[in-house]
Amino acid sequence: MASTPLDALEIIDVYGPHRSYPSGARLDTGVEPDRLVKTHCCFCGQQCGIQLKVKDEKVIGFEPWADAPFSKGMLCPKGVRRYLQGSHPDRLLTALKRDPTAPGGFAPMGYEEAIARVAAEIDRIQKEHGPDAFAVLTGASLTTEKAYLMGKFARVCLKTANIDYNGRLCMVSAAAGNKKAFGVDRAANPWSDIPKTDLVWVSGANIAECAPITTNYIWQARENGAKIIVVDPRLTPIARTCDLFLPVKPGRDVALFNGVLHLMIEHDWLDHDFIRDRTNGFEKTAEHVREWTPRRTAEVTGVAERAIRQAAEMWGTAGSSFLLHARGIEHHSHGVQNVLGAINLVLASGRIGREGCGYATITGQANGQGGREHGQKCDQLPGGRDISDPEHRAFVAKVWDVDPDSLPGPGVDAYEIFREVDRGRIKGLLSICFNPKISLPDSDFIARMLDKLDFYVAIDFFLNETARHADVVLPGSLQEEDEGIVTQVEGRIIKINKVVDSPGDARQDWKIIQDVAAALGRPRGFTFQEPREILDELRRASAGGTADYSGVTYEKVERQGGVFWPCPSDDHPGTPRLFEEGSWNPIAKGAGPFYFLDGRAKFHAAEYTPPAEDVDAEFPLMLTTGRVVSQFLSGTQTRRIGPLVDQYPEPRVELHPRLAAELGVADGDWTVVESRRGTCTLRAMVVTTIRPDTVFVPYHWAGPKSINRLTISAQDPISRIPEYKVCAVRVARAPAPPDYEGRLEPQQ
Repeated sequence: MASTPLDALEIIDVYGPHRSYPSGARLDTGVEPDRLVKTHCCFCGQQCGIQLKVKDEKVIGFEPWADAPFSKGMLCPKGVRRYLQGSHPDRLLTALKRDPTAPGGFAPMGYEEAIARVAAEIDRIQKEHGPDAFAVLTGASLTTEKAYLMGKFARVCLKTANIDYNGRLCMVSAAAGNKKAFGVDRAANPWSDIPKTDLVWVSGANIAECAPITTNYIWQARENGAKIIVVDPRLTPIARTCDLFLPVKPGRDVALFNGVLHLMIEHDWLDHDFIRDRTNGFEKTAEHVREWTPRRTAEVTGVAERAIRQAAEMWGTAGSSFLLHARGIEHHSHGVQNVLGAINLVLASGRIGREGCGYATITGQANGQGGREHGQKCDQLPGGRDISDPEHRAFVAKVWDVDPDSLPGPGVDAYEIFREVDRGRIKGLLSICFNPKISLPDSDFIARMLDKLDFYVAIDFFLNETARHADVVLPGSLQEEDEGIVTQVEGRIIKINKVVDSPGDARQDWKIIQDVAAALGRPRGFTFQEPREILDELRRASAGGTADYSGVTYEKVERQGGVFWPCPSDDHPGTPRLFEEGSWNPIAKGAGPFYFLDGRAKFHAAEYTPPAEDVDAEFPLMLTTGRVVSQFLSGTQTRRIGPLVDQYPEPRVELHPRLAAELGVADGDWTVVESRRGTCTLRAMVVTTIRPDTVFVPYHWAGPKSINRLTISAQDPISRIPEYKVCAVRVARAPAPPDYEGRLEPQQ
């Protein structure tokens, strides 16, 4: 059984998270590095350029990369301190096996022995229960080569349908909405278009904390005279200097978009030529939004009618515009409808496909874009192809030299994998670059399902909270210990360069996967000698797909400072801006700029439904969750970097002074937040920058500090993204400090 071998404190004592601070050569400003290596930050989807300093084959610091095409020398606090994860005391240097008698509950084991054990357990489970009884969970921070290999490994080597990735928690609502409206899933414009626009609309994106360098692009637009609209339940840093702030109730974004479109139609703030020549479905959508009068929109959204009218006029009359959104509108049980509502505003204005006029989703994870394009999603094959499409299956099967009928069909999403464990259909799991015990909602259920597995193997460089349940842990690689490509927020493919070797018995992740395939006696197709060979096969597998990388090489990426896909041939420079007039794509084939047979974009009647769990007398407040600037995702890396922990040590409950007064809570008081699924006791942070009917808690922490123990597992029916951004809670002043006070360090 894949249960934790010891009490959490005993595991933490050995494997962390412990905080690392600069010491030795990292503090000596006189040390001359042996080399500087240009690469990119390992955290968010902006993928800012950085130069890592190497001394005696260890990363000791960084220098800004002033001419990096996107970031131009800028870094956020995470980028500045990322080097401290290297040579970390918590780093896994050997394979581990679960052993309750060993310190920390795990004993070292030889790498070859560990691989043999993993292969034997996979083989046993699949022989006893069938191929789909073994599942694979992967991550969107893997390089594109690794992401591609994981999809191929699951479907060709393991022959399981059940593979999905943690991008399921990130951008899948945006991806689904983009495909429905545009036929393709990518930011429509490079960020260099943002300073050229007259109006920037930001919905559900805490840009200053979650995508800090994008703030600079918006500030440039403002300096050039642009107006800024921000929509969020919280007055985020980017909102504090905006021209119009709309404090929407969590879960009501599509109602706001519908109300704005209603006013655009009423005042004829429309591009009729674009609507007629380049879109379908406007009439049905116009009829749908007729009922979304300003009064009704205000009642549903909690935004003043006057502000709704002002937003509609600003958007409707702008000469150029750029709409950005992120998880704030996507993490909902109707996230796809929210996205379609936003896109309707863009299409009605006709402001897309040209300089200074655009639309984009802000990517969350390092390879959130590239990681969802090439086959590690449960329903997808490389090149953005559909695993249920016979032609798509045949094309990829030919590249892989397998029978198309041997490829499994679509599997289930990441959360449904754990429901399948509960039903007894999935018995074994391999995970890489994923910490679902912290990342998934209603996470106590996830912990119980990990305990229910017959066998669980984790590949990681630190023993994260999920890996504590593993039977075997295989020591993987940091980003700087391998090379490959990732695709950042703009759709720009960039190069990750190897900086140092992996220490001890740690291996590059793609080598581990190939070793498992070999130990299973299924090495065919898994004998790559370097990432470049994986990319070469990926190029062939993506050729002709919507996400076409066939013209992408390491040399071109380095020479051009990145390549925007699609890039369909060796002599093609890439496509920085999508949907330009006269552009060609493999679906429309010249009929128009959008990725449908007729070349037209599609309006959709975006349906409003309330959150899956709305407030009531028992649970009268809305909980919303998100990130803080010094932490990232489940905190596996950032909770081990001392200066980042010091910047925001522990999660706090943000609540408005009016609510705090009603509850008798003062700033810093221990406060209990409770949902129908669990409770969490944290210190209060009383702020004026949040709606009085809403509380906010960041989600990066583990154990009793993990707010995802409270969130709801409701999912969007199309994208299957969970509803992290709203559930019903009650809040009270705690009668006493929590049990963990004085026992756990802030990062633990």
